[in-house]
Amino acid sequence: MKRQQGFTLIELVVVIIILGILAVTAAPKFINLQKDARVATLSGVEGALKGGNALVYSKAAIQGQENEATGSVDIDGNGTNVVTAYGYAKDAAALVAILEDATTSSAADATWLVEGQGPFLIYDKNTSNNECAVEYTAPTAPGAAPQYDIKDTKC
Repeated sequence: MKRQQGFTLIELVVVIIILGILAVTAAPKFINLQKDARVATLSGVEGALKGGNALVYSKAAIQGQENEATGSVDIDGNGTNVVTAYGYAKDAAALVAILEDATTSSAADATWLVEGQGPFLIYDKNTSNNECAVEYTAPTAPGAAPQYDIKDTKC
C-alpha cells in the first residue's frame, strides 16, 4: 500500500481558484475604507465645531453679545479670546482655538488648517487636501446660526 504525500496539482488549482474568487468579492469592500475614514473624521470635526461654537455662543449670550456683529469671548478663562459674530466664532483664529487644545502655542502646532476669509475651509494639515474639508460660514444676522458643510468629493 502506497501512502500519498503532498497535494495533487488539481487540489492546488482548486484552492487557488477559491482564493481568487474570495479576493475578487472581498477586495471592493476594503478599498473604500480610506475615504470612509476621512469622511468620518470630517464629521467628527464638524461635531467638535458645533459643540465648541455652542459653548462660545453661551458665553457670548451671558455677556450680552449674541446680537452684536463683532464681539470677543474668553473661551477658557485664561485669556484665550475669540472674535465672535452674533455670538459664534467669526474668524480663522477663533476656529483653530475651538478645535485645538488651549495649550497649543501657535498655528504652526495646530493639526487643523483653516483657510479663507469666509466661508472657511477646515482640513487636516497632514493631508494637504483642502477639497476634503469642512466648510464653515459664520452667521450674518442676529439669531442666525452658522452653516457647516462637509466637502468630501475628493477625499
